[in-house]
Amino acid sequence: PLRKHGFLTRDSRMVERKKYGQPGARKRFQFSKR
Repeated sequence: PLRKHGFLTRDSRMVERKKYGQPGARKRFQFSKR
């Protein structure tokens, strides 16, 4: 889905594994990609 859009190729920051709303790979639950 999101990874097939070229996110892996454009953004290396999105490749971090722990992103299910867990404060592990850059707390991204209130930081909505801004």
